[in-house]
Formats: sequence, structure tokens, C-alpha cells
Amino acid sequence: MRSRISLYGLTFSLPLLLWQLLFFVFPLLFLVALSFWTVKNFTMRPDFDTVNWVTIYGRAVFWQAYATTFVMAALAALLTSALAFPAAYAIAFKLSDTARRWAVFLMVIPFFTSYLVRVYSWQIFLSDNGIINVLLGGIGLGPFPMLNTVGATMVGFLTLCFPLVVLLQLFSLAFIDRTLIEAAHNMRCGRLRTVFEVVIPSARVGLSIAALFAFILCFGDFVSPVYLGGGEPTTLSILITDTTKSGQQWPRAAVIALTMIATLLVVAFAAIRFAYKGRSK
Repeated sequence: MRSRISLYGLTFSLPLLLWQLLFFVFPLLFLVALSFWTVKNFTMRPDFDTVNWVTIYGRAVFWQAYATTFVMAALAALLTSALAFPAAYAIAFKLSDTARRWAVFLMVIPFFTSYLVRVYSWQIFLSDNGIINVLLGGIGLGPFPMLNTVGATMVGFLTLCFPLVVLLQLFSLAFIDRTLIEAAHNMRCGRLRTVFEVVIPSARVGLSIAALFAFILCFGDFVSPVYLGGGEPTTLSILITDTTKSGQQWPRAAVIALTMIATLLVVAFAAIRFAYKGRSK
């Protein structure tokens, strides 16, 4: 039978369509057009010139920043997922319903505070005269340089992603068929083996989506690399700000931004394909 578009369905889907057009499609198209504009005497001029693409892709600093950003975001996604899984597993399988609700509430609380404020608070802990070095100094150790390092940037990434990844993993683990776990135990499958051969494969979609969200957030983050990493090594988000400050080169910054968007789309499609690989339609 030929499907018909009902007025009811169109009414409720129209706001979503308008939202996507106004805040995603149109800005993206403008960004594409902007990448072909030229800048002369600090003034942007509408044009169709590939000089911005050639210039950005011809610079070694861009590819260094691209590789650094990709690797750091991938490592942060893996680290966050690995650290979040035991917490999500304990909440899903070990806590009572009341304790589980409180745990979810506590995971949501960090989002009530600005991410920038949380990153600034880490400077109090990681600076040379910070809380951690003061405690280490009490036992005759340190001070150790922790601020303005890649490790500090990773701490910022964890601050950004950890609560969200725990929640996404928890929602996935909560819908696992418990009879599969009981069957594995009845077949004398150990707890650790059950986790790797039953729990993780059953929750593969949710775990993959959680890692994908972590990668997306870290890949485009500007706050942690600047305020905790000290701007070194240079990431793509830092390179965008440096490019715009250098002669008002917004078209070249658009090239970097479009490259980031294309990378995230490729990674997202790859992650979703992996998540649903082997599942029946």
C-alpha cells in the first residue's frame, strides 16, 4: 500500500525539520561557501577560490594538529569507556533500584555546573603549588609538573565525558536479557568471562555509541587543551582560533572546521556500522 503523509505527522515533524534546516543545513552550506572566499586587506570578499584549501592542506602544522587531535580524542574515548564500564556495570547489576536512581542523579549533577568552571577547578589540583603537589610534598615527593601537559588535557577530557559515558553505558547494560547471564553461569562460565563473552557483546551498541560521543566531544574541545594543556600540543580547535586571529582568515578557519565535520561524520558512520554489525534487520 502506498504510504500517505498525514497532517498530524507533518505537523509534529515540521519543527524538527525547520530546526535542522536553520541550525545545521544552512550554517553548513554557509561554511562551505565561506571556505572559498578570499581575504584582502583584512576584508573578506565573496569569491570562489580554492586558495584557502590549498594553503591549509599544504601546511605541515595543520596535519600535525589533525593527527594530534585525532589521537588524543581516540585515546580519551578509549580511556573514558574503560574507566566508565566498571561504574556502569556496578550500577546496573549490583545496586538496588533506589541506589541506582541515586547513582544516576549523581551522574547528572556535574552537568549543573559549567564545564569551564570544572576545568578551572582542576588547576587548583594540578598546579605546581596545587593540592596534589602539596600532599606529595608532605611525604617528601615532588613537586611534579602536571599542569600544561597532555595528561592534564586528558583529565579535562574525562571531566567532560565521564558522566555522560557512564549514563549511556548504564542505559545499554540495563536492557540486557538477564537470562543470558544466568545461562552463562549455569554453564559454569566465570564472572569475568561472562562479562567479556555475554555482557559486552550484548551491550555493544550502547558501548559503541558512548565511545562515539566521547570522541566527538573531545575532538572538538577547546577548553581543556587551552586551560589544562597550555595550548601544547596544538589541536584543531586551537588552530581555528589562531587562524581567525591571523589577518581575519575566517575562510581558512572554515576549511579546518569543515575538515573536522567530515572527520566526525566518517567516524560516526564507522562506529554505527561496527555497533550494528552482524545484527539481523
